[in-house]
Amino acid sequence: MKSLTLAPIAFAIMLSGCAVGPDYQVPTTNLASEYLFQGAEGTQAKELNLDNNAQHDTWWHGFNDPVLNKLVVDAQSQSISLKIAAERIKMAQSYQTAIESFKVPTVNLGAGFGNYQISDNDPLLGGAITATNPLTGKELGLVDDNKSAFFAGATIAWQADLFGQIDRQANAAAIRKQQAEIMRQGLTTLITSDVIHNYLQMRGAQERKHIALNTVADQQRTLDLVKLVIKSGYGSKLDEAQAKAMLAATQAVIPQLEIAENVHKQRLAILLGETPKQVMKRFTQTSTLPSFKGVIPTGLPADLLTRRPDIKIAEREMAALNQEHGAAIAAKYPKVYLTGSPGVLAKDFDDLFSSDSVSWLASVGVSWNLFDGGRGDAMVDLQQARFDASVLKYQHTVIAAFGEVETLLQGYGHSQQYVRLVSEAEAETSNAVNKAKSLYKAGLTDYLSILDAQRQHNLLKDRVVAAKLQTAHLTIGLHKALGGDWQQPQQG
Repeated sequence: MKSLTLAPIAFAIMLSGCAVGPDYQVPTTNLASEYLFQGAEGTQAKELNLDNNAQHDTWWHGFNDPVLNKLVVDAQSQSISLKIAAERIKMAQSYQTAIESFKVPTVNLGAGFGNYQISDNDPLLGGAITATNPLTGKELGLVDDNKSAFFAGATIAWQADLFGQIDRQANAAAIRKQQAEIMRQGLTTLITSDVIHNYLQMRGAQERKHIALNTVADQQRTLDLVKLVIKSGYGSKLDEAQAKAMLAATQAVIPQLEIAENVHKQRLAILLGETPKQVMKRFTQTSTLPSFKGVIPTGLPADLLTRRPDIKIAEREMAALNQEHGAAIAAKYPKVYLTGSPGVLAKDFDDLFSSDSVSWLASVGVSWNLFDGGRGDAMVDLQQARFDASVLKYQHTVIAAFGEVETLLQGYGHSQQYVRLVSEAEAETSNAVNKAKSLYKAGLTDYLSILDAQRQHNLLKDRVVAAKLQTAHLTIGLHKALGGDWQQPQQG
């Protein structure tokens, strides 16, 4: 009898390795051996050390700006969005634990006291409780209609995962946790890049405002010079009107630059999780726009597959859907359930834990849904379609990432040349302004020459800052496109 009782359990254990469903394989992607614009100015085409992200995770130190470095550290520790992402990782971990719990037996302990009373008028049991004595005509009690007892015991239940449905679901939950971790990594990159971008834009607005203020002072001196020349009989009221117009146009730019400066400060406050008043205290002094010093290592196109968060999330999505596809297939197969209820039961509490009070119940059951109107097949087809769509999305993500890097590589290389040429042009216009002023004082040219020289000089000074901002924007974008972990090591 014992051998027959243990047979279903042994059979379940024997079949526990019969998992069904497709095995997952990491997809292969055909990428070029190098980028089309490999070796663009300001970049270095060398293979990245994927075991050490130091060349990427603190790349912004190349701006040599302690204020910026402090902002990044604070943003990564204070950002509300990153704290939310951390909580999502905890949720994913809890969900994984909940799913994996189905792989082990469920044990429920209980104890208590019970009492029951059988009704004499019960249509089924009432007649069995009492009977009439044919000799005396009196009622006889055949069964005690009031019972009470103490009990203690456990209920144990377990579903044998014969075809790997629970394993598949647990694997999918584990992959979802990995996705949550990758998403936090990607969010760290996004927030860090936004902090750097807004800080540089703020410094750019401050520098442009500084240039505008100096230009206003210079144009005021020029206006005074025009008035002096007019008094000497050489100038004209037209020269004075043009000088005043130029001065007013420059003064009108300053409020717009102040608005831009404040906007970027407010955005930094949001990214840092601080109030506007708190973030204003960080920038009590103005500063010039820092320039990036260093060479950007581009690595190889294949590095994108393991570095970019969007590609890693897309790959993990395929893996998760493959597991869910397998779970849908396994759901069509039989399920074996094992249950047991060992315990003790006694009328008196003193007898509860004696050997004669032991009671138990055990059972083995099989459940197999033979007909469901095609629901099981539809769920399998649904999961297959989801997986196929994820494969296409992965391919699209890889292609888009590769194209983004190519575009930014070309743009970054050209931006280096643009900054250099605009700076050279600005230096030449500065010389032109000085020469025009000297000729005007000597009466050898009219004031239009000064105005034109100043206009060109002011325009190019502003363009130099704009060119530096464009290069900074491309620097951030290129580092972000190349991927990598941007997590700033916390300072102890």
